[in-house]
Amino acid sequence: MGNARLVAGLLALNLALCAGGHALAPAREVRPRAAVTIGLVFDVGGRDDRSVNDAAWRGLEWARRDWGVEVLTIEPSDGADREAALRQLAARKVDLVIGVGFIFSADLEKLARRFPDVAFAGVDYAPSEGVTIPPNLAGLRFREHEGSFVVGAIAGLTTRSQVVGFVGGMKIPLIRKFEAGYQAGVRHVCPTCTVLSAYAGTEPRAFADPMLGQELASAQLDRGADVIYHASGKTGAGVLAAAEARGKLAIGVDSDQFHEAPCCVLTSMIKRVDVAVHEIVGDVVAGRFRGGLRELGLAEDGVGFVADDHNRHLLPPPVVARARALAAEVVAGRIEVPSQ
Repeated sequence: MGNARLVAGLLALNLALCAGGHALAPAREVRPRAAVTIGLVFDVGGRDDRSVNDAAWRGLEWARRDWGVEVLTIEPSDGADREAALRQLAARKVDLVIGVGFIFSADLEKLARRFPDVAFAGVDYAPSEGVTIPPNLAGLRFREHEGSFVVGAIAGLTTRSQVVGFVGGMKIPLIRKFEAGYQAGVRHVCPTCTVLSAYAGTEPRAFADPMLGQELASAQLDRGADVIYHASGKTGAGVLAAAEARGKLAIGVDSDQFHEAPCCVLTSMIKRVDVAVHEIVGDVVAGRFRGGLRELGLAEDGVGFVADDHNRHLLPPPVVARARALAAEVVAGRIEVPSQ
């Protein structure tokens, strides 16, 4: 890639990393070049969201340390700039263009066809209905509902009021996966618990409204919730602030958010976007990039929860042990977690 053209390489059916009926495309070789350049366009909320964007950035930094890749990033100011940002990087013939967030999906499909000699990857990619995934596009996806099930169980085991909350960002199927898994986890360990749910909106800006997040969380606290899980990007900063102000517990998302509110972040549902980004960059560096869907869940260590010295005072060892046992049950197929 770059000035080198992609050529058809090894034929490989990918059984382990396929999802939704889409198999990975044949491997595509990359001719060696002096330096590999990676371009990344951030999602709504941008850098320092303490969530998925920061996780993607950690993956790039990890790749830069391991392989010395060059990194170009763009933080679009609004939705209209996303396609232009991706196009700008593709036109420069970088080796890999990454879009962070499901909102990029259709633009990635369009540009992958427009620039067949450039590799593309989408974090939280959702294939458009009836569209064949271009062979130079890799969709990086996660079974968020599995990780959410485990932190839901933690909430159900920790709550004293038997009322817990969930605050989502944009009301879309992706965030519904978080909610569905969380609700299932709570009810698995606490059938009598009530789960309150609210969303910040139906537009992308719902992921970047901390004030609204605080309002939604405060309303749930007023109704008796004593643990609130969020899946809302920067909006979640308001959820954590509400919990801190009221002395209640919150569960972070995507990255470890303990340090955002050390008094109150019970745990965080980790989504290893950094691992997915690091791996796809490594494939490009090694000349084994291939398109198609790649999905990570509990079994692949793509999602999980935080239990370490920082949150030990909030998360009792018996709760940690039960959560790990439930995760093992999910991996073994003895517990089926709903995604909707």
